[in-house]
Amino acid sequence: MPPTASRLLLIGLVVLALAAPWLAPAYRTQISFLWVMIIFALTWDILGGQMGYNSFGNVVFFGVGMYGCAVIQRDTGLDYYPALCLGMTAGAALAVTLAAVLGSGLLGLRGHYFAIATLGLGFAAGEFASGWDFIGAGSGMVTPLYPGEVGDRESFFYFLLLALTVVTFFVLRRLYSGRFGLAINAIRDDEDKAEAMGIRTTLYKTTAWCVSAFFLGVTGAAVGNLIGFIDPRDVAFAGPTFGVWMVLMAILGGKGTLWGPVLGATVFHITQELFWTYLLGWQRVALGLVILAIVLFFPLGILGWARERWPERFGHAVEERPATGEGAS
Repeated sequence: MPPTASRLLLIGLVVLALAAPWLAPAYRTQISFLWVMIIFALTWDILGGQMGYNSFGNVVFFGVGMYGCAVIQRDTGLDYYPALCLGMTAGAALAVTLAAVLGSGLLGLRGHYFAIATLGLGFAAGEFASGWDFIGAGSGMVTPLYPGEVGDRESFFYFLLLALTVVTFFVLRRLYSGRFGLAINAIRDDEDKAEAMGIRTTLYKTTAWCVSAFFLGVTGAAVGNLIGFIDPRDVAFAGPTFGVWMVLMAILGGKGTLWGPVLGATVFHITQELFWTYLLGWQRVALGLVILAIVLFFPLGILGWARERWPERFGHAVEERPATGEGAS
């Protein structure tokens, strides 16, 4: 996308996002989860799109951040806002630490071996949390009651998640435009050649996973408070839903791009909400058909399909073929 068009689109989206709570006050929670979905897709794409490592375990960092924040809020005795701030910091720190520890081992694997190794992380974490009494075990945890008026909680977390989404977008854009982006793209294209050129691939891979874990940990902390209840399997470590959706949304929009995950998350979330509203009872069947359609008809994602169809609109020069036939000289 040309820089001018990208800048105008970004400004327009931010203005619309800031006005949304007043334009559609009844949908603040649903739109708040749109920001969560965008963060899911953006953070998954760091490894899956930019680096070529398909991880199915990123939801672990989301759940760790959620539980870490809830424990801090429960046990410190601080007022709501200081406890929330400290809890989000602790949740992010725990998620990054876990990513660094797991990355030092799992990121030595490649291709399908890495994908399979991460597949069970979310399920294992959910089972572990379900048996740990300190965090409520299978009964889950209730987060502290928001101290404001009715409706203020939705507005507060709406703008908090919006701010996290904007920060995530700009941080990743900055990282992708520098040496970090070149290094992880080199790993995606040919990891052996990248190592031969002197790139410390394991360090970059682990750093990329830690960046993803940081934003997922902070987001998990906020979402736990927005929902008000943390279930170990269906919310914190929801591999069959959140864990799969983050992969699907990045692919739908166009993985390996900055705007693709944003577009894919937006289309997916709106489609899902419509299914839950108008196809109740058949929503999972419809969602499965959407997944099938994405894989069959949009293997390069929406942006990839659009770039192939209208390359000149994305700044790619199109060479005109010389005329042939009787009129050609």
